Amino acid sequence: MSFIRRLRSQSVCTSNTTRLISLFLQLFTQNIIITGTGSYIPENKTTRADFEASVFFDPEGKQISETPLHIAQKLEEITGITERRYVDASQTNSDIALIAAQRAIEDAGIDKESIDVIILAHNFGNIASGSSQVDILPSVASRVKHGLRIQNPNCIAFDIIFGCPGWVQGLILARQYILTENSNRILVIGAETLSRALDPFDRDSMIYGDGAAATIVEGTTTSEIRGIISTTAQTYSFDEAYYLFCGRSNKKDTDETLYIKMHGKKIYEFALRNVPKAMKLCLDRSGTPIDRLKKIFIHQANEKMDLAILKSFYKLYGVAAPENIMPMNIHKLGNSSVATIPTLLDMVLKGQLPGHTLEKGDVILLASVGAGMNINAVTYVV
Repeated sequence: MSFIRRLRSQSVCTSNTTRLISLFLQLFTQNIIITGTGSYIPENKTTRADFEASVFFDPEGKQISETPLHIAQKLEEITGITERRYVDASQTNSDIALIAAQRAIEDAGIDKESIDVIILAHNFGNIASGSSQVDILPSVASRVKHGLRIQNPNCIAFDIIFGCPGWVQGLILARQYILTENSNRILVIGAETLSRALDPFDRDSMIYGDGAAATIVEGTTTSEIRGIISTTAQTYSFDEAYYLFCGRSNKKDTDETLYIKMHGKKIYEFALRNVPKAMKLCLDRSGTPIDRLKKIFIHQANEKMDLAILKSFYKLYGVAAPENIMPMNIHKLGNSSVATIPTLLDMVLKGQLPGHTLEKGDVILLASVGAGMNINAVTYVV
């Protein structure tokens, strides 16, 4: 289809050629469309005050002299995070993924037995409250299929681990399944309980939260171009593989439990250098002019970083970023990894984020960056 889009974009096309292309599109256009969304946002709010009794250490094991409240305030100024959400002690990652999946299925109005594939993006699987044991056997996707009580054995379920860009990568995989396999309806989920993988002595842990979101992705043949129209995905691992990693607590006399760790400055610089270029590559592949973009959904990791990425992206086109083009929910939800973009999308589609709406025909761009280091993007027509 990229060949046809290039033809349509050329002004030298004759009227006969245009009519032939339009006829071809009417007969053969395969659209990959999101037909239902659902999310689960935990009710437990954690604010700056909840860290008042914390004790933080730097990566070398030296106690940080600043008060926890001062550290939390500085973190808020950089990341924009004033609250984050944590799951109940009784919940696991597969539990919240199941809730999001049920809501997406209901939103799409489909029979669950008609789902061909379940793709579930996460990074830490199930971790029970009070435990450090990662549990991914069976896969989280299989647990969700079990919870949905889907009997069809031809509905395959599998997990992907792709860092924070996992749900976007699931969307890309869903497109490939529909275009190349005998699959037409796919459930893509992003779910994470990062609160179970946090080092309580590491100030960076304050940015993370829990959450889950799901989408139903379907292939349809119509005369109009909608849905996913271009993608890009990249992995930088030569020098960048361990910018995010699992490591021991900053408080050196604790046990050997491994927690999520990051080299924040390196990640910031990497993202600012590479994400805008990946976004441009994706948009250019779609043939969409920059001024047609209605909204940009960027992984909710750090408000300052996201704003810098947005500015750099538009600078590549020689224009300034428009006002109100980038919806955000990081302020109240924190960084829930794979769940950030689909949760944000669900909120906007359902009118739950004031000032942000989408209508049929709007072009949006989804983009994420995270452990790997992985980057991906999707151009989508609502």
